[in-house]
Amino acid sequence: MKKISSTSWLSGFIALGVTWGSSFLFIKWGLLTLTSIGVAFLRGVIGGITLLVFCLVTKVKLPNKAVEWFHIAVVALFLNALPGYLFAYGETHVTSVMAGLLNATTPLMTVLVISIGFKEQKINVNQGIGVMLGFLGILLVSGAIHGLSNNDWHGAVALLLATLCYGVSFPYSKRFVSVLDYSSASLAASQVSCSAVLLAPFALIGGITQSHWTSKAIWGMLILGAVGTGFAYIWNFRNVRLAGSAVASTVTYITPVVATILGIWLLKEPIKFMQVIGGVMVLISAALVQKRIRLVKIS
Repeated sequence: MKKISSTSWLSGFIALGVTWGSSFLFIKWGLLTLTSIGVAFLRGVIGGITLLVFCLVTKVKLPNKAVEWFHIAVVALFLNALPGYLFAYGETHVTSVMAGLLNATTPLMTVLVISIGFKEQKINVNQGIGVMLGFLGILLVSGAIHGLSNNDWHGAVALLLATLCYGVSFPYSKRFVSVLDYSSASLAASQVSCSAVLLAPFALIGGITQSHWTSKAIWGMLILGAVGTGFAYIWNFRNVRLAGSAVASTVTYITPVVATILGIWLLKEPIKFMQVIGGVMVLISAALVQKRIRLVKIS
């Protein structure tokens, strides 16, 4: 394993954690003007344009084979289009704090999908404990353990379906997309642009806006699109190159903390003690399924 000789990756790592953690706030701002499908579509459009311009300026070539675009489109569907809509829809029913906390279930969903559908790894004892702990954490974060109202139920389910989509996208991308002979910027630009194309018909049918534009909605979508859905991918790929995938992936532990702080501070959203406990349990679950910690010694 290559040893990290400096902390040159740290600035990009922090920027990515803050950016993705802030996304739930910007989604809330976008929803002041846009429909759920409008938020998902416009973040794809703005992010796609940002990345395509970056590729044009840096003279990066895009994929040119139909089969490559097919696989990229599948990843775009499960990593961008569907989760983009589901997170926006979910946040019409629940707080951005809950959205940020439930987003931390992504590693749990990824391990489940791999073990069931891709057969590339088996769940060991520690990962099994992590899965069970994660679902208990979900019950506490969502409030399901005390009973949910109809609105909360719809929102929580939408958020968990979004992380399930992430769980499908990561192993699929690893098998079919990351092996393609293109730069990270090229693949990211193609993927995000594809998500906008996939969502375009639904945005036209369902409508993009629901009220007049506000300054918060404008700024929220510009930052969410250009930074959170655009440059964030470049930062992520850079972190992987400089610090390694193991270190880079720990950004998932920062995002729920940032989302919680911003939700309480700027949106004045309430948070219950049991949600905090549930959030910690979800993070520990993520560490277990990612094999960062272990409770049972495995020979």
